[in-house]
Amino acid sequence: MANTIKEQQEILEKLNIFQLNEMQEESLSVIKNTTNTIILSPTGTGKTLAFLLPLIERLDPECSDVQALILVPSRELAIQIEQVIRNMGTGYKVNAVYGGRAMSKDKIELKHTPAILIGTPGRMSDHFLQERFSTHYIKTLVLDEFDKSLEIGFEDEMHQVIGELNHVNRRILTSATQGVKIPKFVRLDNPVVVNYLNEGSAKLAIKTVVSPSEKKLNTLYELLEHVGNDPGIIFCNLKDSIQDVSDFLQRKGISHGCFHGAMEQKDRERSLIKFRNGTFNVLLATDLAARGIDIPEMKYIIHYQLPYKSDEFTHRNGRTARVNSKGTAYVLKWEKENLPDFIKNTKNTDISKKVPLKANYWQTLFVSGGRKDKISKGDIAGLFFKQGNLNRDQLGVIELKQDCTFVAVPASEANTLVSTLNNSRLKKKKVRISII
Repeated sequence: MANTIKEQQEILEKLNIFQLNEMQEESLSVIKNTTNTIILSPTGTGKTLAFLLPLIERLDPECSDVQALILVPSRELAIQIEQVIRNMGTGYKVNAVYGGRAMSKDKIELKHTPAILIGTPGRMSDHFLQERFSTHYIKTLVLDEFDKSLEIGFEDEMHQVIGELNHVNRRILTSATQGVKIPKFVRLDNPVVVNYLNEGSAKLAIKTVVSPSEKKLNTLYELLEHVGNDPGIIFCNLKDSIQDVSDFLQRKGISHGCFHGAMEQKDRERSLIKFRNGTFNVLLATDLAARGIDIPEMKYIIHYQLPYKSDEFTHRNGRTARVNSKGTAYVLKWEKENLPDFIKNTKNTDISKKVPLKANYWQTLFVSGGRKDKISKGDIAGLFFKQGNLNRDQLGVIELKQDCTFVAVPASEANTLVSTLNNSRLKKKKVRISII
C-alpha cells in the first residue's frame, strides 16, 4: 500500500478536471449518505468518476485486503476503470481481472492484494471459487453497466459472486438505460435513484439516410464523404457484416479499424488505441463498442444495420452528443425497409454536400517497453525528440501500458523513425520499435 492518499481536489487536478458536473455532484452526495444507489446517466457523462470518488474516500489505508469490488460486463470496461483509478494517483493498489488473458497474470497480481478489484463476472467467479483473496473486508460493491451484467448468461456467476459478499454496506449500480429488473440476490433494498437520462437527448440529432440498394454500401460511402474527416463509429450487428463493410472501405481507400467480440483481446485493444490517436477516423464495430470503452466523443455515429432493441439504439447513440457537445446519429436504411418503433422523430436528410476525404496524418508505432520497465511518457518523448529529431507538433498521443507503449507519429516519418530508433536503450532496456 502506498503511503500517500490524495484528497479529492488533488485527484481532480491530476485528471485535469476542474469542476464536477451536476450528475457527479449529486451522485457523490447520495452515495456518501445512502446504502444503495442507482446512477442513470447517458454514456460519457462521467459515471465512473461519480462512483470512484466516494468509493475511494471510504477505503482504509491500513487495510491490506480487497475493500471494494467493481463488476463489469466487458474486458474493455474493466481495463478502462483500472486505468482511470491509476491516473487518479490515489496511492491504493488496483487490479482488473477478466477473461481473455492468462490466469497466471491474475495470480501474480493478486499475490499483492489490491484495495480495489475490478472484473468480469466469469473471471471473478473463478477467483472466488479458488479463494484467492478474502471477501471479509469488501464493504463496497459496484455493478457498472448493470443492465448488461445482469442479463441472462451472466446471472449464475453474478449470483455466486454477490452471494459471498456478506459484509457489503454500500451498493452502487450504474447504467445508461433504465427499466431493467434487478434480481433479489443483489440485495438492493430501497435504493436512491440519481436519474439524468433525459439531460442529453436535446443535443442529439437523429437523421435518416435512405439507400436505393439493400446492400447500402455505396450510400455509406456517400455518407462518409458528407460527414468528412471527423472520427465516427459505424455500427453493425454481426462480425460478418463488419468484414463486408471493411473489405468495401479498403477498396475505397478509407483507413479504418474493426472492433467485435470474435477478435483477439490484443487486436481489439490496438484498434481502440489507433482510433484514439487518430491513425484512423472510422471504427467498424458491433454493439460491443456502444458502451464501456475508452474513446473520445464522436461528432457522429452511423447505424449501418438497425439495432434489434431500443437499449442498443440508446447505447450506440450515447457515443455522440455527450456531456456538453452536440452530435448526430445517422440511421442508414434501405428504401423498402421499415424503421423499428423505437426510432422516432427522424427525418430523411440530404447528404449531397461532400467534404474531400484526407489521408490520415498519424501512424502508430509499438515500443517494447512500459511501466514495469520504469519507463515514463517523458522517457518516450525524449527518445523521439532527441534521437528521432521530431518537434513537439510531430509527436502525437503516447499510451503507456504495463509492458509496452504505443506512440502516434506522422505517417510520413514512421519508417524513418523505426529505422533510426529500433533497438534504442530506454532505462537500461533495449526496446524494439515497429509499425502496427
